[in-house]
Amino acid sequence: MLADSYGRVATDLRVSLTDRCNLRCTYCMPPEGLEWLPKPELLTDDELLRLIGIGVTRLGITEVRFTGGEPLLRRGLPAIVAGAASLTPRPRTALTTNGIGLARMAPALAEAGLDRVNVSLDTLRPEVFETLARRRRFDDVVEGMAAAAEAGLTPVKVNAVLMRGVNDGEAADLLRYCIEHGYRLRFIEQMPLDAQHGWRRDDMVTADEILGRLEGAFDLAEADPGTRGSAPAELFRVLGHTFPDGTEATVGVIGSVTRPFCGTCDRVRLTADGQIRNCLFAREESDLRTPLREGATDAEIAERWTAAVARKFPGHGIDDPGFLQPARPMSAIGG
Repeated sequence: MLADSYGRVATDLRVSLTDRCNLRCTYCMPPEGLEWLPKPELLTDDELLRLIGIGVTRLGITEVRFTGGEPLLRRGLPAIVAGAASLTPRPRTALTTNGIGLARMAPALAEAGLDRVNVSLDTLRPEVFETLARRRRFDDVVEGMAAAAEAGLTPVKVNAVLMRGVNDGEAADLLRYCIEHGYRLRFIEQMPLDAQHGWRRDDMVTADEILGRLEGAFDLAEADPGTRGSAPAELFRVLGHTFPDGTEATVGVIGSVTRPFCGTCDRVRLTADGQIRNCLFAREESDLRTPLREGATDAEIAERWTAAVARKFPGHGIDDPGFLQPARPMSAIGG
């Protein structure tokens, strides 16, 4: 097992397939983009699948989520998904994406064995989307979500970040839209993971503020806390509203900054260049790529991986006076 010294066990592997992205969201990277990782530093498809296989067959990983950058930019993605889905025991598979290209790829990903998707959508207004993402691709995202649902990649979850003075008035509209289409909406507090290091706590729309905006339009009731487990989202029932399938509507709020859930975290991250990270906000990484390429056995890699997770800190430390943002931005870490 991938156990740390605080009794937590990592069973959820987040695999970044690339640091590249086809959007330039203001809370992630500058308009000109970033200096991408050189191709020789990226794990090959075979290397990725070998590490995923070690995680699943030797170390107790039960869920594999593919992230980026934008994972749909990774050539050979369906084959990578198929390789992960063919492992025994079979892990649950998911993909976190900005949705661009999903309309085209959803059927192939479903056939390969992908179980579901998370799609980022922060606004229902195309002009605000362009302001936030610096690209005119709103329609592509909406079409991608619909295609994912049609292909059976369900439940389609929608991730939304509210930005003060930009889209923070759209909370209720986003929830209405997602309920109508059967998508599971999750609001996420903006985190200090931008490449520009311009994040300021006072500028962040907090979980309390998000709930306040929703409660002005909906009657919410907290879901049974016992059902949350290690999930990052606090789940709320939307009373009097149902999804198209007849089940009661829900909405989630992920308060990564103001309501941290570090005590139940079960995630570990593998970057596109083969580094193990215990936390989104970690400033330390453990290299698996070098021993992999130097001929280490599966057992030796598993031992290194186990040792890396054992050193996991108790929390992300954002409230500590000495907190520093990680050197890598979100696009290079993987969500």
